[in-house]
Amino acid sequence: MNRVFRGIRILLRLFPFLFAFLRDRRRFILIGSPARRTGEQHQKRADRLSAAIADLGPTFIKLAQIFSARADLVPEPYLSAISTLQDQVPPITAAAARGVVESELGRPVSEVFEEFRDEPMAAASLGQVHRARYRGQEVAVKVLRPGVEDMVALDLDLSFRILFWVNILFPNHHVRGITNVVREFSVRVREEMDFRREAENMERFRKAFRGDARVRAPLVVPEVSSRRVLVMEYLKGTKVDRLHERFASGELDFEDVLERLAGLYLRMMMLDGFLHADPHPGNLLVDAEGNIVVLDWGMALEVPRWTRDSILSVALAVEREDLDGMINGMYRLGMVSPEVARGDIREAATEVMRIMERARTSHRERVQEIMQEVWDTFYTWPLLLPQELVYFFRAAVLLEGIGFRYDPDFNGLFLIRRVIGSHRSRIMKETAREPFTMARDAMTEAVSSLRSIRDLLTRVEREELRIRVHPRDAQSQERFLHLQARRLLLSVFATATALISAILYIAVGNLWLLAAGLLAALIMFLFTLLVPTHLLENPLRHARGIRPPPK
Repeated sequence: MNRVFRGIRILLRLFPFLFAFLRDRRRFILIGSPARRTGEQHQKRADRLSAAIADLGPTFIKLAQIFSARADLVPEPYLSAISTLQDQVPPITAAAARGVVESELGRPVSEVFEEFRDEPMAAASLGQVHRARYRGQEVAVKVLRPGVEDMVALDLDLSFRILFWVNILFPNHHVRGITNVVREFSVRVREEMDFRREAENMERFRKAFRGDARVRAPLVVPEVSSRRVLVMEYLKGTKVDRLHERFASGELDFEDVLERLAGLYLRMMMLDGFLHADPHPGNLLVDAEGNIVVLDWGMALEVPRWTRDSILSVALAVEREDLDGMINGMYRLGMVSPEVARGDIREAATEVMRIMERARTSHRERVQEIMQEVWDTFYTWPLLLPQELVYFFRAAVLLEGIGFRYDPDFNGLFLIRRVIGSHRSRIMKETAREPFTMARDAMTEAVSSLRSIRDLLTRVEREELRIRVHPRDAQSQERFLHLQARRLLLSVFATATALISAILYIAVGNLWLLAAGLLAALIMFLFTLLVPTHLLENPLRHARGIRPPPK
């Protein structure tokens, strides 16, 4: 029964917003023009949505944290509204926190720690952190919320059931993208609720940066850590967005800190293949010695070698203005569904290339503006950003926001170009294929192309060349003809109904019969005019209220 009540509560909270979003696209859900909304109306709805998500509890608040990084799926002002939900969960009581520690470690808290502060340092959707003292050392104790695992499992099961029907009723690339995000979240949230994985992530990061003394992550105390309790050293520091005084006093160099932060994320993304996936000021500190401290390793992404290679190939294709190379890389990265025709996304790829070209040549564009244009393009067309790039771009926007906070003339693009330039040779060495392999592959492709051309010419000479229509195109034409036939039949039926009702009126003299017949004919005429308009439009294009210009 708990499952039923929970499902009803989720539906009651979220269905009004789903209905409203559908009416934004079609006033009458299936037909009609988009409903007109003002910016103020969207803002009020965004505030109500964030309140509804907060009321639904930890699972949906954590999902909001994920979606707050997906500007390719969620437009403004909804993106800003849900991004405020990250820590809007009331803390659990001190007795509940102590109970989790005691059940996991099998001993009273007083026997494990010399001191345990009941007031939490931080409370998030899945757990909260308390300060404590263990064997004379200041430590931070992260405790999983009691019952959160069962709640997350139930909420995800209900969410997938709801999304199953939404995908059937309203299939488009936004719904597919949202479903993919929830599916990825269902895997990662289980890992995040197992603190042993977070301990492994921190240890892996420490090993990768053991040669860099200016980057730190907390040391884990393994003998008193478990699946639901994580004990680690307490590292003091200043949040990266609160360094005004230290910059003003000359204690820290502004450009040095920003370059090291940018280089840190670039190295994690393109060299180490292991990315910290929760970049926000609360997780990035600068300690008294000027070292960068990275906290909260519950969310970390593995970036496979082939993904890094594909990202590099797309970047190089953009640099040399190779549109086909860029599209090939987008397919490899999973930005485009395999069933989407290449021609349908060519214009989208051209738009992305135009944005990146302006970013290379502009001296006034900001990273956030460039990213917003890229996200708008991905929102409009059937494209999805890989999650690795989502978090990397999020870190880039965060760094620019921090820089802009301290220096109104700060240019994030210059910073990123400078950092990429300093790491370029190593990235090429670590990510790209060996020159001999690249030359061999190019030679193989050239020989294959020559053979294909020779075979094509031979078939033309023998009059064996056949041109086949792609099944997708044939289906589209067939659907078009069927719809036109239905329009014609409905028009015939409408005309016949009007004539029959007129003849019956002449014969019988019943005015109501004539009115009913003419009304039925009018409805059929309207049906022929309205319904095909919706069914014949390109289902791949979904803009933020503005459709792309025609080719």
